[in-house]
Amino acid sequence: MIAILGAGSLGRLWAATLPAGQVAFVPRPGQMPEPVRYQFHPTEGEAFCLSIPWLQSGDAPELLLVTTKAGDTLEALRSALPSIAEPIPIVLFQNGLGSQQQVTQVWPGRPVLAASTTEAANRPGAGGLVHAGTGQTWIGPLTDRARQSFKSVVGQLASSGLKVLPETDIMPRLWQKLVINAGINPFTALLNCRNGELPDQPFYRSHIDGVCQEAARIGAALSLETRTGPQLREQIEGVIKTTAGNVSSMLADARQGRPTEIRYINGWLADNGARLGIPTPVNQLLTERVESLLNRNH
Repeated sequence: MIAILGAGSLGRLWAATLPAGQVAFVPRPGQMPEPVRYQFHPTEGEAFCLSIPWLQSGDAPELLLVTTKAGDTLEALRSALPSIAEPIPIVLFQNGLGSQQQVTQVWPGRPVLAASTTEAANRPGAGGLVHAGTGQTWIGPLTDRARQSFKSVVGQLASSGLKVLPETDIMPRLWQKLVINAGINPFTALLNCRNGELPDQPFYRSHIDGVCQEAARIGAALSLETRTGPQLREQIEGVIKTTAGNVSSMLADARQGRPTEIRYINGWLADNGARLGIPTPVNQLLTERVESLLNRNH
């Protein structure tokens, strides 16, 4: 059995695509609610209904997927891991960077892996999940203990029918996704628009080069990036075109008044810029403005 910690869009996508009867969500402490029921709309074919159970106290999962928001990950794992055997691989699906390093610092002896995915899923309503776009998922080890098991984990997740690939050095993949998110997500949240509307927005046009230049300098200092700012912008705008109709996760959070992952994306760039002595005024500005959105909504 595969246990999934986090019953949001990404967790529900994996629950819907992995073999039926082999998946359960991890409940919060003291909770044993009704099964998670929703209608799944695949990219092709008819929608169908699912009922995913919660992990029971006697269950012994072979794998734990963590699909919580970055800021919720540590607390969620502290609650869940006492009932998960230490040899069980843990796969982290969080956006941005920072939360993965927090997990490996707290549990260095566990087999911890990270995933970088371009699969797109959203929940138009409480009872539905739309697989909005197919992509690829790369998985690689973060701790020494994970190196022994990561290829078997890839095989387990490939049983979903999604494209899952092994990556011995996952950090560059996580970095590449962070850069794309940094150049799209905060702008969509601040401008309340879909990805494809960004290139027409003056605020986006006046700040995107700053995001990319700052990211290029930080990435080079960390030996994660060889591209220039203009090359990063070209990649970001390519993704904007292919995901034009998407509502970013940060925009969805902002619309719902939920905390965003800005601290682990543009905030991570700003924090590391400060640590490395690299000015990051644009990423700092975007971080502060997105955080002020939540304050205004409360």
